[in-house]
Amino acid sequence: MRKISIILTICTLILMGGLSRAEEKKPAAKATKAKAPAHVMLTPADIKWGEAPPVFPPGATKFAVLSGDPGKTGLFTVRMKMPDGYKFPAHWHPTTEYVTVLSGTFYMGTGDKLEESKGHAMEAGSFASVGAKVHHFAWAKGDTEIQVHAMGPFAMTYINPADDPMKKSAGGGAEKK
Repeated sequence: MRKISIILTICTLILMGGLSRAEEKKPAAKATKAKAPAHVMLTPADIKWGEAPPVFPPGATKFAVLSGDPGKTGLFTVRMKMPDGYKFPAHWHPTTEYVTVLSGTFYMGTGDKLEESKGHAMEAGSFASVGAKVHHFAWAKGDTEIQVHAMGPFAMTYINPADDPMKKSAGGGAEKK
């Protein structure tokens, strides 16, 4: 009788252990259903370049989305190539912007209008972080390439509405106030 009792106890423990392990597996199974972020590994030849979105002043030579979607909520990374003298009039973004200069010299400054005397020269290898809603401007010296990452959705609000290329293209000219 004692052997039967021990065997029943062992069987009960095994079954309970199996049930508890099954319960532990259920949340893990749910976790595997969540979509994991995709790995992104690009060589320069893999980068798909196109035209810059119309929110940017005309004249940028190339634009590429490396990761994420700037139009949606979440982290994104983009690259932009611009010619010598390309300018970003004073503007701000709703989220912090992180800029890495890959080639050329990129000048950045803070304020309500582009003032070259207030720009900071950033050569290839430089990095800048511009806080959310900080009014800033920038321009390129020489052919310049930058990489930007931020949280989307991306938005760019020009301090002077007349600088906004979207308003210029929508109405055939700068919006008057």
